[in-house]
Amino acid sequence: MASLDRRTLFTAAGGAAAGMAAGAAATALAVESGNGSGDFSGFGGARSAVDEERLDFGDERDFEDADRGFVAALSPGVVEDGDGKVVWDGDSYGFLEEDVPETASRSLWRQSRLAAKQGLYKVTDRVYQVRGLDLSNMTLIEGDRGVVVVDPLISAETAAAALELYREHRGKEADRTEVTGLVFTHSHADHFGGCRGVLPDGGSEEVPVLAPQGFMQHAVSENVYAGTAMQRRAVYMYGSRIPRSPSGQIGCGLGQAMSTGAIGLIPPTTEITETGQVETVDGVEFEFQMTPGTEAPAELNFLLPGLRALCMAENATHTMHNIITLRGAQVRDPRVWAHYLDESIVLFGDRADVAFASHHWPTWGGERITALLEKQRDLYAYMHDQTLRMINLGMTGPEIAEEITLPPALAETWANRGYYGSLSHNVKGIYQRYMGWFDGNPAHLWEHPPAQAARRYVQALGGRAGALDAAKAFAEEEDLRFAATLLDHLVFADPDDEEAKEELAQVYTRLGHAAENAVWRNFYLTAAQELREGVAKTPTDTTGRDMLMALGVDQLIDSVAVRIDGPRAWDLKVRMDWSLPEQDEVWHLTLQNGVLTYRRGTEPDPDAGVVLTMTKARLLGLLGGEGLDGIEVKGDESLVQQVLDVVSDPDTDFAIVTP
Repeated sequence: MASLDRRTLFTAAGGAAAGMAAGAAATALAVESGNGSGDFSGFGGARSAVDEERLDFGDERDFEDADRGFVAALSPGVVEDGDGKVVWDGDSYGFLEEDVPETASRSLWRQSRLAAKQGLYKVTDRVYQVRGLDLSNMTLIEGDRGVVVVDPLISAETAAAALELYREHRGKEADRTEVTGLVFTHSHADHFGGCRGVLPDGGSEEVPVLAPQGFMQHAVSENVYAGTAMQRRAVYMYGSRIPRSPSGQIGCGLGQAMSTGAIGLIPPTTEITETGQVETVDGVEFEFQMTPGTEAPAELNFLLPGLRALCMAENATHTMHNIITLRGAQVRDPRVWAHYLDESIVLFGDRADVAFASHHWPTWGGERITALLEKQRDLYAYMHDQTLRMINLGMTGPEIAEEITLPPALAETWANRGYYGSLSHNVKGIYQRYMGWFDGNPAHLWEHPPAQAARRYVQALGGRAGALDAAKAFAEEEDLRFAATLLDHLVFADPDDEEAKEELAQVYTRLGHAAENAVWRNFYLTAAQELREGVAKTPTDTTGRDMLMALGVDQLIDSVAVRIDGPRAWDLKVRMDWSLPEQDEVWHLTLQNGVLTYRRGTEPDPDAGVVLTMTKARLLGLLGGEGLDGIEVKGDESLVQQVLDVVSDPDTDFAIVTP
């Protein structure tokens, strides 16, 4: 029976945990704000010299801000789970205190040094942050009785360690050790996954959990359908298997890495539905701004009016963010993003003395806060508007990415640098949002797939020897982009060609070491690693029971539907009911023409061939391969097996840099 493995079916949380984030620096001399001309003269040692010489490395304000309010660090900076497995190791980035090496962009090295700073920090009176214990920050706001936690990191273990650090160095002194409220700013798992580490028993009337409208739906759905592929590509994006070293993984731009502990999800008790909504939690007044469709489908900012402190969630951080992530996601809307940033200025610009976010370090002073928001607003608006202008001139996504240049006032702002998102892949995402995959050229309408095209290119280049010589010549001329293209064709034409794979790995390594964007670096270096060592097993068991139970029944059915092996199911016609009395739901499923469809009802379908009556927990067990034990079955039980027999298992370790 082709039963579904729970680990492979429910990569939603793993994807959501990956839901979070990719790249700039395809060239050495025009990394982020240049036009990517492909001029690689002086590539090896110069890295991004021409671009970086415009940046003010003497500006130490970010370092002053990142150190401001420091209380104490976690020492050692390592967090383990209950079995002694390390789920976070901030100390592994100690090498960043050294001078920038030849194997890294000077700009990215600077960003990683800032992001690696770790410990408990005072933001303002009654507002503290723990930074550097996960990809994201955890904020703690002192109330009348205890502390309200905002965005409890990715894993329960790191969140618990962060809370304990606060309790040890501040909570006891302030007599604020108990968690009296929880706020999720948005629906990415690095902002809710550690919830059980600070609130093991969930929310209640006494301990409310606040989140934006649509939070639960988007927290589990963003990566349900393509979760396996997203999780596989996240290995590249975050560089999770690259050794941490000056020549390896040096961070992710948005933070250093993702923790690998237990992910949970606590349903909100209070939903924020509109801008201007005010809620009081443990005596602290929160004024909310809804920002759906920006960095996340469900996201909000908030002001603490009594403390003059503004939380910008992940809408304004110290990097250009992603319009489209390299791991895969739906394209975000930079036009809406810019609109909400402008609204933030209007709503809060003269009412805050400090702005903090769910990543990076705060910004103090009203003028500096407004300047940050204006620069980020104009960044996303410029990308959007100029991409549309060029689209309407007939330019394609790659052409726009090669041509577009940011104004100096935006490009030379540290907070706008492409450490996580990039100008290059963001404008391609905007093109995709409006125009789709097809650029209008019929030569691109029906191209051969990569392996078939590769064999033809190699043949056209005079065979393997001629193609390899040409690739080496382009690499020697510092045109690494085209060298990579030719070597990629050689590898796809013959994945057993070890010489071609090693040549390509060397080119990818050089491109990675030059990249200002952290996730481009991680992609290149992971590709080089897999060309040399092969594909290691992708971890997929990153979902916990909280995440699985949060999936709606419709999402569960969708997760099965996208795994139906269509050709094998062509001749099947099955009608089945799933009855869940505890939820007062009956789901009518039909498999025909190779398609699994469904409707929701309250009464059984008289034409159903089989009816399964069960709890949601038992439904999860069925989909996890536990069979029909504990499920009431009426009708033809064999129909269940007929459906399961045509459900295919996804490949969690599929090849990326080889066919």
